[in-house]
Amino acid sequence: MSDTKVSKLGGKVWTGIILFGLIGQLAWVIENMYFNVYLFDVIGGTANDIAAMVAASAITAAVTTLIMGAFSDKLGKRKVFITFGYIIWGIVTASFGLITVENTSKIFHTVNAVSTAALLIVIMDCVMTFFGSTASDAAFNSWVTDVTDNTNRGRAETVMQAMPLAAILIVFGVLDGFKQAGKWDVFFYIVGGFTSVCGLLGFFIIKDKPGIKANNENYFKNILYGFRPSTVKSNKMLYITFSAFCILNIAYQIFMPYIIIYLEKCLGITDYALPLGAILIIAAVISVLLGKPIDKFGKVKFMIPSIIILVLGFVGMFFAKGDNLVPIIIMGSVMMGAFLVTSSTVSGTIRDYTPKDKVGLFQGVRMVFQVLIPMIVGPYIGAAVIAGNDATYEELGVVKTIPTAHIFLAAAGVAVFALIPVITLARKTKAKK
Repeated sequence: MSDTKVSKLGGKVWTGIILFGLIGQLAWVIENMYFNVYLFDVIGGTANDIAAMVAASAITAAVTTLIMGAFSDKLGKRKVFITFGYIIWGIVTASFGLITVENTSKIFHTVNAVSTAALLIVIMDCVMTFFGSTASDAAFNSWVTDVTDNTNRGRAETVMQAMPLAAILIVFGVLDGFKQAGKWDVFFYIVGGFTSVCGLLGFFIIKDKPGIKANNENYFKNILYGFRPSTVKSNKMLYITFSAFCILNIAYQIFMPYIIIYLEKCLGITDYALPLGAILIIAAVISVLLGKPIDKFGKVKFMIPSIIILVLGFVGMFFAKGDNLVPIIIMGSVMMGAFLVTSSTVSGTIRDYTPKDKVGLFQGVRMVFQVLIPMIVGPYIGAAVIAGNDATYEELGVVKTIPTAHIFLAAAGVAVFALIPVITLARKTKAKK
């Protein structure tokens, strides 16, 4: 149990964390979940097309965060990247409302408008990811590390980890009706508009932490700094935590890109907003309520039990199927609640071990472990599992293979391996104390 006095975060800092965390995740929800559905249902893509798009976006996100995070360190500024980044991010997101097979055919006069439209979606997704990763992953995450410390990061992280779920709830409750009605253009315009407005508000809310000094070291050397063997050796605890984060996010990416398609096409739940909404609310409450105990007793102590519960949640989701929504809601809440708690403890520990003079630089390294590797490996594992089953449906004369509950077993099998670095981390932390 820790006796360290907890540093309080001011109202303006909390406003920045909640507002930019929520709106940023709102945009990422559209990118991570609805672009997949848009590509699959409207454009006519396949599970492999989704995996390719996710992989391309992941590479863009990691490279962008690495370059722009180091650049924000060099300038000693976060605000300018956050505000302008969110504004442009919103504009690009809104532009997806114009990308249709019909518009593509008119503009490019191509024989295969579907393939061209799918390629255009992937390209624009990468453009959107560049500005989103600059604003959120590189600058905003660095700013959160700047303004928090190891006495209050548990609470800050549990709130941050709840933001994706809160964003999904908003999308389901307010925006999903546009998707159901086929008004995808309005859907994208609204999300893009909110993101740009958030960037404008940042001029009045976000302030760079006083005393941040510009990093005068060689910029290009700094980009590669986090991948040097000497850096790994001198920051062992950080990279052990990175590896745990990587495994957990691979498990998450095995099922998450396909979750809406699974509920709609496999379970026949067309009104998926109800069970998903209940799951997300319960999981977010669990995460936020555990923020204070995590700060009090220590992040590492929560990791092993939360991973075990996460694995049990994945297995439970495999068996939770059929017309009865109660088992799906219960096991989904266990799964997502455990994932949020695990992610908040691991992410907070990463912030604790990040060198203070290279916060922006290490956001890029974090993205390699959190996004690049998981979003390439995870969706392809999911796609391979999906391709191996006989569940199909026919749409417009095209037979498509759909996700089954086996994606959750695959996620459970991967998540178990996160115990290896976490147990190592727990032992080293105990020995250090």
